Amino acid sequence: MRIFIAFEGSFEPFDVSPDETVEAVKLMIKDYFHIPLSEDKQGRRYLELMYAGAALKDSWSIADVGVSFCSTLKCFVKEEDKPALYVFNAVTQETMPIMENISLLGKKVSDLRTLLTLRCGFPVSVYCLRTPQGLEMYDCNTLRDYQTEIGTTLRLDVWDGWKEFLMGCLLGQKLKVQHYLSEEGPVLKYQRRVALYIAAFYGHAELTEWALKQGVRPNEAVGVHPYRAWCHEALHADVSKCPVHAAAESGQLLILKAFVNCCALCLECKNAAGQTPLTIALKHKHKDCVLYLLTKTWSTVSFPKVSIPMRIYIKIKQWVLRAQGHGLNKSQLYRTRVSGARVGDTVMVDGFSKPKMTSQSWRKCGDKDPQNRLCKLPPLGGQRASRKAANPLATLQQSRREETPVFPPLVDANKFSELQRHQEKNQKKTTDTVRNKEKLIRNVYLPQVPLPPVSKVGYSHPSYYYATPGAVFLLRSSFRSFSEHSGKTPRENAIYCLAVASAFKEKPWLQQLGIARVLAKKSISNLTTQKGLTPRGNSLENLL
Repeated sequence: MRIFIAFEGSFEPFDVSPDETVEAVKLMIKDYFHIPLSEDKQGRRYLELMYAGAALKDSWSIADVGVSFCSTLKCFVKEEDKPALYVFNAVTQETMPIMENISLLGKKVSDLRTLLTLRCGFPVSVYCLRTPQGLEMYDCNTLRDYQTEIGTTLRLDVWDGWKEFLMGCLLGQKLKVQHYLSEEGPVLKYQRRVALYIAAFYGHAELTEWALKQGVRPNEAVGVHPYRAWCHEALHADVSKCPVHAAAESGQLLILKAFVNCCALCLECKNAAGQTPLTIALKHKHKDCVLYLLTKTWSTVSFPKVSIPMRIYIKIKQWVLRAQGHGLNKSQLYRTRVSGARVGDTVMVDGFSKPKMTSQSWRKCGDKDPQNRLCKLPPLGGQRASRKAANPLATLQQSRREETPVFPPLVDANKFSELQRHQEKNQKKTTDTVRNKEKLIRNVYLPQVPLPPVSKVGYSHPSYYYATPGAVFLLRSSFRSFSEHSGKTPRENAIYCLAVASAFKEKPWLQQLGIARVLAKKSISNLTTQKGLTPRGNSLENLL
């Protein structure tokens, strides 16, 4: 069978067999055009064949996908870069590929953590990185100091007992965040700042509103955990980032509007690199955020008798805040909280303290968390026993009352029947809901399956529907055997094949249906040869 290959402006004929696989055709094209292909740790260079708008897999044969005589296949050379590193997130249980140049391995760990913060939305003071051997990686060292190679999978660990709290922040679940807050005052304030930062990064409006009501300022730096209050020299530069910077990085326009309306100082809030939210939005190309911040920056603030530009208003407000900070008397100075750790507080020092960032769940470290200390109820004796001893007559009357049985009130028969019908109705709704969910779970590929424009509802059932009991038993056993060895029911396999065939968009629907049928029969025949399902596999193949 002769087909034509279109490659980089040339149009060449090839004689192939209908049973030839796509992989064999690619080898013929590679030898004919002398195309250099490669695959190493950094990436790979490979060929891709397109037919009728769909990419062909190497395991398919030419006849399976409906390639006929004198058909034209398009060939492309594609280059795919492999990730330099992988990072496993212990909170979300997902592995993030880091698509960077190989020069990343020569940089410091702090640079990698800056990239990860832009990917996962966690402040840098919330997590640490560990090698596959479990060794903690410090910001001052390079990745090569830990023998990190291309394709290495690192681990992202968070503070013990924080997994559930951070998961609630990622999903924007305010009640879950409130449930897992700490009872320690400094840790509680730090958690609120972290919650506002993550909510600003992902655009969770409800969680942002709650954090602002708790007194967290959007132009306030997230800072570090109170356990690391004295480790100033080893801190990452991004600990000075504020929630407004996170909103500008991710392009959350609604959150930026809420922050600016809450505090106008957000417009001139700078990070460690001296960048304002406007500069950050320009860097990440968020056009809507840039236009809004520009409009607000060059607007005016109106008072009853005067209007001043926003920039001058911000400078006056900053000057007033600094004056309020310097104008404290002695009594106020004694009442202010001293920054840093105090006597009796827990202090974490790199390389010396026992690690507390191992991503333990809230329940596992519950014995050490004051929030998990169980409240013990007083003994049953208590005040009641003292009262009984003081007044024996009251004790006798109380005992008689306790001995008198209390029966439930009588219920009318009509009300009882109505209540019973209501319960049956709710049970039926619950059953229907469960069935609908099961249908949605089973039909994962159903939305991708194209349907013909006109469908006839009043069709007759196929002939095997009225088959004998023996044939029905054979059919059921064949379906059961197919499900056991393939992991999918015949219906799910048919839906999957239809979804794959729908990628051939240039083909009519009936031809897509024929391709799906061939693919389904091919999968059953492959299963038959691999698993040895001769009788049952043949019956299934005949049915298709």
